[in-house]
Parts: sequence; C-alpha cells; structure tokens
Amino acid sequence: MPIQQTVSRDATAAARRLPIGAELVGGDRTHFRVWAPLASRVDVINAETGGVAATLAGRDGYFEGTGDLGAGARYWFALNGGDQRYPDPASRFQPEGPHGPSAIVDPSAFEWSDALWPGISLPGQVIYELHVGTFTPEGTWAAAEEELPELAHAGITVIEMMPIADFHGQFGWGYDGVDLFAPTRLYGGPDDLRRFVDRAHALGIAVILDVVYNHFGPAGNYLRAFSKSYFSDRYDNEWGDAINFDGADAGPVREFFVTNAAYWIEEYHVDGLRLDATQQIFDRSPQHILTAVGLRAREAAGRRSIVLVAENERQDARLVHPIADGGYGLDALWNDDFHHSAMVALTGRAEAYYSDTTGHAQEFVSAARHGYLFQGQHYAWQQMPRGTPSLGIPVRRFVTFLQNHDQVANSARGERGDRLTSPAKWRAMTALLLLGPGTPLLFQGQEFGASAPFLYFADFDPELAAAVKTGRAEFLAQFPSVVDYELRAPLADPGDRRTFERCKLDRRERHAHPAQYALHRDLLRLRREHAAFSNAGDRRVDGAVLADSAFVLRFFDAEGDRLLIVNLGPDILRSSFAEPLLAPPSGRDWDVIWSSEHPEYGGCGTRVMWPDWWLPGESALVLGPVPPRPRPAIVSRRTA
Repeated sequence: MPIQQTVSRDATAAARRLPIGAELVGGDRTHFRVWAPLASRVDVINAETGGVAATLAGRDGYFEGTGDLGAGARYWFALNGGDQRYPDPASRFQPEGPHGPSAIVDPSAFEWSDALWPGISLPGQVIYELHVGTFTPEGTWAAAEEELPELAHAGITVIEMMPIADFHGQFGWGYDGVDLFAPTRLYGGPDDLRRFVDRAHALGIAVILDVVYNHFGPAGNYLRAFSKSYFSDRYDNEWGDAINFDGADAGPVREFFVTNAAYWIEEYHVDGLRLDATQQIFDRSPQHILTAVGLRAREAAGRRSIVLVAENERQDARLVHPIADGGYGLDALWNDDFHHSAMVALTGRAEAYYSDTTGHAQEFVSAARHGYLFQGQHYAWQQMPRGTPSLGIPVRRFVTFLQNHDQVANSARGERGDRLTSPAKWRAMTALLLLGPGTPLLFQGQEFGASAPFLYFADFDPELAAAVKTGRAEFLAQFPSVVDYELRAPLADPGDRRTFERCKLDRRERHAHPAQYALHRDLLRLRREHAAFSNAGDRRVDGAVLADSAFVLRFFDAEGDRLLIVNLGPDILRSSFAEPLLAPPSGRDWDVIWSSEHPEYGGCGTRVMWPDWWLPGESALVLGPVPPRPRPAIVSRRTA
C-alpha cells in the first residue's frame, strides 16, 4: 500500500512553475495542487494500483502535496473520501480522453533546438489556419510536421492551429475542449506537439494556438465537482454556461485561464494565441480578463515576441487599443466584413449576415483604408449598431480571409469559395487578399485549391449528437440557399464519422492543381519581395473606385509605388481616367509586372496596356514604375 502523505506548503511547493496541476519535483516524485473549495479532503489516487499516493493539505480552497509518482504515471483525484474519480482540472495530458485518468508529464524531457528563435511581430505575416485532424489523412502532429517544408516553400509564415485542448469523442473541431492544459490525445502525445513547433521554428514558421476561453464543452467537464464558481449565471452565453471572471470566488478562475495562456507559451513555445469569440467572454472587473491574459502571455514569452489575435463578432476595436488608453492591449482582430463583401462579390448572394454588404468596389477600397466597414453604424441584419470606431488602427491589425473554418462550413455542402465562383474572379480576389494591407489568412488547402469540403463535425453520445445536429440545421436556416438545398438533399450529419473523413485534405492535389498553387506561391513572393506590399501595414495605402466593380489601390513606397487594380466586372477599355492615384511617379510610366490572367494560373493572357487603359474582366493587375516610353505624336488640344 503506498504511503499516504499530508504535506503543508514548503520549499518544494514554492518552487513550482505553475500554481495548479501536477509538477515533477525530482526523481519519481510529483507535487500536486488543485483548487477544490467544495472539498474537505482531496486524495491523489494511483490509477494503476488504485491506492492513495498522497493526501493533499488544504488551505484557502487549495489542496497540495507531494506523492511518489513519476513521469508517465496516471492518477485521479478523489474528493471527500468518495469512490468517484476525477481527472485533474489542470491535467497536462489525458491519454484515455477527458473521462480517463490524468498523466504526469515532464516538460523538460524534450530537447528544443529553437533557442535562437526570436518570436514574431504582426507586420509581414501570412497566417495559415490548420485543423490537425483533417490537415493530413493521418490527422496527427507527426504527419503535419512532414508538410511544414512545403508550407514554408509556399510562403506561409504563421500557422494558426485550431483548438487542441482535449475534448470528448474521437473527432471534432476542438471548440468543445474540457481539459484546457492537455493537448488532445487524438493527434499524438505532448512531445509530438513540441516536435511540430520546434520543426516549424527551424523552417522560419511561427505557431499560434486558437484557445477557447468563453465556454467549456458539454461532455467531459468535471469542474463543478471541484467548484461551482467556475461558472456564472449573470450572463447569457451562446454555447452553455458563461465563465465566472468577475463574480464571487472569481480569483482562482481567472488564475486558471491566465495560467493556461502562459503554459502554452512556456511549455510548448507557441508564438501567440488566437482568442475565440471574445464577445462571449464577460468581465466587469477593473482589469478585464483578456488584458490579464495578454500581459501574462507576454511575460511568459520573455525575450520572444508573440502575437495575440482576437475574434470578436461585435467588432470591438478596444481589444487592440493600448492598455494605457483603456484598451485590452491585443495585437489584431479578425475582419469578417472583408470576407462578407468578398463573398457577395464572388457569388452574387447577399443573404443572412452577408445582406448588409454589396460587394461593390467602394467596400474594398474602404476595407483597405480602414479595416472594418461597420464601425458603429446601423446593421440591418441584427437591427442594431455594429462595430466601434477604428479609423486610427493600422490596417495590418485586421486579419483578412476568403476562407476560414466557420465560413466554409456555413454553407450547404461546406464547399470552398473557389467552387462557388468563376476561376478568374477567384484569382483576382486572391490577389487582393494576399497583396492587400491587412494581414492575410489562408485556410488549409486553400493554397492548392483543395476539393475537400470543411463541414461541421462533432462526436458526441446519441442524445447530445441529435441536439447538435438539430442546432446546426437551425443555425444554417438563416441562409435561404441552404434551406432550398435541404429540401432536395439532407445536410451532412455532424456526428457521422464519414462527415469528418470527407474533410481530410488530399495532399496530392498540390501537384494536381498546379495553377492554384502557382498563383498563391507567386503572390506571396510579390508580397515578400516588394517593399510596397511587405510594408503596406506601415506605409500609406490609398484607393479609388474606377467602376462599380473595379478599383485601384496605390501602395506608396520610397523604393517604388505599386498599383493593384482589381476588376471583378466586364472588360474596361478607357483612353484615360480622371483619377490622380493612377498617375505614375514623376518621370516614370506604369507597366504590368503581374497579372492574374497569366496562362500559368489558368488565365488567357494580358494585353499590353499602352497607351490606353485595358482592364481585363475578372482580373487583377499589379503595375510598377518603368522608364518613360516614347509618346505618340498627336495634335495638342487645349483645355479650358
């Protein structure tokens, strides 16, 4: 029978790196600390023998002590001497999933090779959103690691990993995590994740992690056994109970989440966080939890620079305002407005939450100059104001996209955007995305025109699965086109494993679709090698409407201005434009240096643009300054 130990807080406990969880303290000994104010006694149970490895001493709702368990050992918590066994709320790994015992992990055992990695800042980055389970047929970090050299070759600089906190079931998006410190066993072990990050850094790619701090998943969440104060009934949350960040006993709850942010950065060397659905994080404390999370995350990074990105449906620009000015001090915001305009322009469908955008040229000029389109004006779809003023925020702080996990899935068949429009329009819009002043985001497989859909999938027990299926159908009912589709064919069942399997990428398509891949590769090279584009977030960008569906963006740079002309409508042939942004630099002329109509991308070629302006239909052109050409001899005509 293992020896029971009751230990008060001592030098060993004081040396802990984290305030909660299980930490090795030497040899086969581990120190445990858990917040369990509902308990009068907490025992650590050896999952292999069933014996008590340690009885933890309690103080101020926390219980802690040391037991004879080493790396790899599995353990439970037992409360008040009862027979029920619970995983550690701060478990570093759940080998059998959220309903099984926790495992002790030694984070120091992995040998990192990224000591010189400086981290990242936002300017110049190209983000790639990735779901580990569908990114490769194997669905593991080890398999994803093999694809990293190709992503680096394509020009990707940041991977944004969809949530990896362990969750119930065998497949899911990850937004129903319940063990926030435990990388899910579905994709491999903790060191597989470390190896993935380490290899990414060696190739010059940063890794940021999507984290969910607005709710816990509906299955496998045992926190209420330890304290009911993790949750609040003061706010309405779209996905269940709101987290208690500002009520009674909120201090340890705040500590839990702030520690989690630091944990991923310290122990897994991730380069930042993407904070999911921050509009559902409610906090009236003097210091908002998002500010606290950001400060602790940067502290954990030490000399490394990290990036903190927020998704916020209400488009609250305060998230990126400096803390000293009453903001939250984050770095970037997802820009749904750009996506909505783009999809209306590409598909002609202005339904549901797309209905307040037209897809006309002015919207793209405004997005390039100001980021959000809705900054507090009335939003008819929601019958309320949308957004807050953000005119002074650098446009690079807005993450722009044509695809992401939500938006691809919010269609009848989970089809990618390039399947919903003409190839030429998609090429033109891709040029705007990848050369524009925002920080572009690609969704996995977008760079080679992946044919795999991305559908909503979640593996729950039958009763909950039925509710999820019904809820998903009700959400999609806001789209008349989806309702029409469902009258003729059933929507994919989120709980059917075949739905999940259909979403896996076929990496062979990278070679089967060379035109799409070449388009993205060349645009990212242009963005990287031309200072006017690479510095666009810091330098002035202006734009003008040339026609209802055509516009120009001018990127000003001392090394040479660039024009990006996008025409989503029919051909335009004009002998002149009364638009100053089209005037070449003094003593220079313009010439086409890149065209979306290049045959390598599947286009029909580009006519010489001289002396007239020839803007091919459904195309994008990049113009750069060249020495002046000889002017044709003409009779001068005076203006008056």
